[in-house]
Amino acid sequence: MPRPSLPTLVALTGLATLSLTACSAADTDDATASSSAAVTTASSPSSSSSAEDETGDAYPVTVDNCGFDLTVDSAPERIVTVKSTTTELLLSLGLGDRIVGAAFLDGDIDLPYTDDVPDVNVISEFLPGQEAALALEPDMIFGGWESNFAADGVGEREVLAERGIGSYVAPSACKEEGYMPDPLTFDELFSEIEEAGAVFGASDAAAELVADMQADLDSVVPDDRGLTALWYSSGDDSPYVGAQLGAPEMMMEAAGLTNVVDVDDTWTSVTWESVVAADPDVIVLVDASWNTAESKIDALEANSATANLTAVKNESYVIVPFPAAEAGVRNAAAVLDIVDQLGEIEVG
Repeated sequence: MPRPSLPTLVALTGLATLSLTACSAADTDDATASSSAAVTTASSPSSSSSAEDETGDAYPVTVDNCGFDLTVDSAPERIVTVKSTTTELLLSLGLGDRIVGAAFLDGDIDLPYTDDVPDVNVISEFLPGQEAALALEPDMIFGGWESNFAADGVGEREVLAERGIGSYVAPSACKEEGYMPDPLTFDELFSEIEEAGAVFGASDAAAELVADMQADLDSVVPDDRGLTALWYSSGDDSPYVGAQLGAPEMMMEAAGLTNVVDVDDTWTSVTWESVVAADPDVIVLVDASWNTAESKIDALEANSATANLTAVKNESYVIVPFPAAEAGVRNAAAVLDIVDQLGEIEVG
């Protein structure tokens, strides 16, 4: 997409001299990335055998998932999900009865394309340890970030495989070289949903979900005022923001906003000086229970430097729930919501 002509933001290279006074929050998992992984099923020429399980999906399915070769012989029956995006995807595919445990939810579950939201067994508000995850006897763990699969998390992927437990990382969250989005697009996101459908035995449901999301995307009428925007997730001394390659950029572009952060990454930290220099027309605020949009507004308005930003003086805020800020089933509906909120903002 064209780069903005106004002063752009640069990645943080030192401590910022300006700071906000709001409460800080952990944002180590607040990043997103994407990859395209080839799917090999029993119907492909390279498969030596073919079978359809009771879901009607062809197995085995083999994918290159974030640099890890994963072969699934049949639809997983006992799944542990980590992060809202993975949980909501499986629920949207009608697989709630297979989720034996969910963890690290970033807010209330919200499914844009179904009213049927079954209860899930939440095993931890944060990243669970191996003991808690393995106690549920899963045959698959679906992680929202590759960092979830570590010795101090749900377990390393190779070790899980030795135990007969599959592991699948949301492709859009892979930061490995050659897998990170460049940039993430809705077409890529839709392909990832279809891949998950093949892996988890819900290909038809995945196709229907993609069609619903595409219909929402097709109905978007982007804001045509040429507004610039900062996607602000968290951070006090150095704000953590959406950059050029991830879900925030994908949604801003679809909504008609120009991102003032000109950094080739999915998320990045910047200085408040660069925010002031860019002076965005709009600030998109990520609303999380641990770092609310309201707290960020209070901090922006209380700081003498940021209080003079055009967006702050005009109260030109757009609020997006944390789970919708990451690549997932909410993104198309989120674009519609962003455009609706922009319609309430007067600039000038």
